[in-house]
Amino acid sequence: MKVFINKQIPETGIHMLEEAGLEVFIPDHDNLSREEWIGYCQSHDMILSVGSEFKFDKDFFNECPDIKAIALYSVGFDHVDIQEANRRKIPVGNTPDVLSKATSDIAFLLMQSVARRASYNFEKVKSGNWGDFDPLHALGQELYGKTLGIFGLGRIGYEMAKKSKAAFDMNIIYHNRHRNEEAENELHAQYVSFEELISQSDVLSIHANFKPEQAELFNASVFEKMKDNAIFINTARGGFHNQKDLYDALAEHKIWGAGLDVTNPEPIYKDDPILELSNVCVLPHIGSATVEARSGMSKIAAENLIAVSEGEKMPACANPEIYSENHQTN
Repeated sequence: MKVFINKQIPETGIHMLEEAGLEVFIPDHDNLSREEWIGYCQSHDMILSVGSEFKFDKDFFNECPDIKAIALYSVGFDHVDIQEANRRKIPVGNTPDVLSKATSDIAFLLMQSVARRASYNFEKVKSGNWGDFDPLHALGQELYGKTLGIFGLGRIGYEMAKKSKAAFDMNIIYHNRHRNEEAENELHAQYVSFEELISQSDVLSIHANFKPEQAELFNASVFEKMKDNAIFINTARGGFHNQKDLYDALAEHKIWGAGLDVTNPEPIYKDDPILELSNVCVLPHIGSATVEARSGMSKIAAENLIAVSEGEKMPACANPEIYSENHQTN
């Protein structure tokens, strides 16, 4: 079977695919047009997809009806029409667990960077503009004993909560579709309503899987209800927040600061006014950017495709319902 990978990934997964007898093709350039991408997909049996530039929507499945499996090089799968994949009984793999610690590290880093205005002060150092000591200039805030609110307390959110509890003895509150008993037992996390989450959090960190109906859930009306000392952290998906509303809330001091590893749009425009604010830290979506995490993602993605090639179930499947005897394709 032939595997198409749209970008270079760590060699771990490539070697695994080749050792399993699969033929691997990676283009010699990254900037594929959609036409090129579709052409490569049409001439291969399985896809290992890096990034979310191209959508696996109904049009894709109509144009590439012979695809047998898709392995995503990511945890999120909001760029895949799972219902259409289910209808065609195409397994879609993702890479959970392996990047939980790395991504939570970035959320934890952003929280501290914003709290102490690290980006702003680094720019002062680079420009040679330290100036005279001013006891009142650009003060940060301490996090000890503050309340961390987590929207989506899954694997990554749990790691963020654990770090924050250990380092700053933060109180943990969360809002989920389901209760997280482990977090409640181990971290004394408290389940709250969405309204309570946004009104009680000193730091609000997003770690949920993105769904279209949640687009720009964090908007002007939400920021209006947050504490004026609150720090907003988003390392999940930029689509969760309305960027203009976030800028306005920060500029008008309705909330205290923001740390973003994802933006809306992404990449962020270089002239976005939010980048000029002293209480903001923006990173270029590097949550999983460690040797360990990226190699682990490569390994899991390869394992997913190898399993399909051998007639087995994907070990990390985003739509395991296709393996159910009761699964309906119509």
